[in-house]
Amino acid sequence: MIDVQSQRDTRKVPLKKVGVKDVRYPITVRDKAKGEQHTTATFNMYVEVPHHFKGTHMSRFLEILNKFRNGVSIGGFHDILDAMRIRLDADAAHLSIAFPYFIEKKAPVSGIPSIMDFECTFSGTSGPGKKRDFILGVTVPITTLCPCSKAISAVGAHNQRGLITTRTRFQESVWIEDLIELIEVKAGNRIYALLKRSDEKFVTEQAYNNPMFVEDVVREVYGALHSDLNFTWFSVECENFESIHNHQAYAYTDFERKPSAAKKTAGGAASSALKTKNRALKKSAAAAAARSANGRPANGQKSNGRRPAKRRVSAKTR
Repeated sequence: MIDVQSQRDTRKVPLKKVGVKDVRYPITVRDKAKGEQHTTATFNMYVEVPHHFKGTHMSRFLEILNKFRNGVSIGGFHDILDAMRIRLDADAAHLSIAFPYFIEKKAPVSGIPSIMDFECTFSGTSGPGKKRDFILGVTVPITTLCPCSKAISAVGAHNQRGLITTRTRFQESVWIEDLIELIEVKAGNRIYALLKRSDEKFVTEQAYNNPMFVEDVVREVYGALHSDLNFTWFSVECENFESIHNHQAYAYTDFERKPSAAKKTAGGAASSALKTKNRALKKSAAAAAARSANGRPANGQKSNGRRPAKRRVSAKTR
């Protein structure tokens, strides 16, 4: 049958992204505690289309998705992208996966377990010359209490639910659970699916004793990510759904790690030590050459390279 998509296009307009969007599909992802977890994800899959091709083959995206759906992981993410590039004969491929990830959490006082869901994203690209990119995104719900409201109120203070979203690049693979834990610890006030009265009292009082603006939340999470050298780039944002306003409060920042000063200092020290060692070797070689030239130690030195010790004369023999 005729392949219309592969026919030549004469308008000379290359397309950056062509593919399928908002495809919902069941997948299996890696789980730190249980090995694997079944969930449902939303996929966006695109490839570049050069100016001389009329289009791409949309059905092939679904064939690739079906092949990899039982093993979606950070480590295997680029296997999907490579398959897209090869199967669709494209220079570059783009993929994003959004899915709820479920973690069991115990209430802070009663210890009763319940299941919390966290929105996660895998996104990345694969281009020519093995150019690759991968970003892990995690959204964590929290509760916050307004420091200003607490400071000016005789009784109580207004609080609200918020969302912290981080997007990270890293060198060594990161567990979703570990990133969520880092965020919850720094944000201070966690959210739980199930709370008994003793738990609710604890959570309410904890928020009251730990008031935070969105600016505070972002800076605390930023500090934790910045101190971990595994993260090469990250962004942090916090959105609070205000309880006494008809708008949201929002803060954002990001960071890209440059070569550390420590590495530069270590490299400079190693270079200096090497230069010192080379100078010592040259000096030793010169002394050996001088000895071999006249058959005697150079500069009045003994044959072992040391100067002869001065002779001590006793006062009684003078």
